[in-house]
Amino acid sequence: MSIVLPLISGFFAAIIGIFPPGLINMTASKISIKDGRKPALSFVAGALVVILFQTYISVIFAQYLDSHSEAIVLLREIALVVFSVLTVYFFFFAKKGTVKNPKQMKVKSKRSRFVMGMLISAINLFPIPYYVLISVTLASYKLFKFQEIPIYSFVFGVVLGSFAVFYLYVVFFEKMKSKTDFLIKNMNYFIGGITGCIAIISLINVLLYYLR
Repeated sequence: MSIVLPLISGFFAAIIGIFPPGLINMTASKISIKDGRKPALSFVAGALVVILFQTYISVIFAQYLDSHSEAIVLLREIALVVFSVLTVYFFFFAKKGTVKNPKQMKVKSKRSRFVMGMLISAINLFPIPYYVLISVTLASYKLFKFQEIPIYSFVFGVVLGSFAVFYLYVVFFEKMKSKTDFLIKNMNYFIGGITGCIAIISLINVLLYYLR
């Protein structure tokens, strides 16, 4: 279980976090349509290398937080503020998005697709706080241990889940586009609902800490 459970957790955490259309997904789709599947998969490979290191850094940071209760409380307070602001933004201020057809997107770089994947993935810092939150949450429910084998297993699961999503975008984007249109048009409300739930959970945890 020290291998299987972290692997499965990382796999599904990656799918949830990466499946909504984003810069990496859509760029991979564009490259696939314009240059073929092989260059697109080379791009994906570069992105996965960065995701691997980002996830490992996230888990190590989460391990530090897990061993310092005062840091956990501070993290929850920060999360309460950040996710509350995000909830208000997504529900009341963010405009509805539309999905760009990869054929209409411009991919200016002609450099190695592998390097391009690494660069685009490197500017996306979302995975770090996301996987910190996921690993700390799993550890709090005794579903994950900050030990060498579970950590490597979780990271590998994230890489596998990320590859699965990217591969779907590379191969099946055109078939998924009708469903993706509906998803992205309502994505603000979906994300706002998630951030709202996280904000409520953070508020409850902070109140319980100070009231005990």
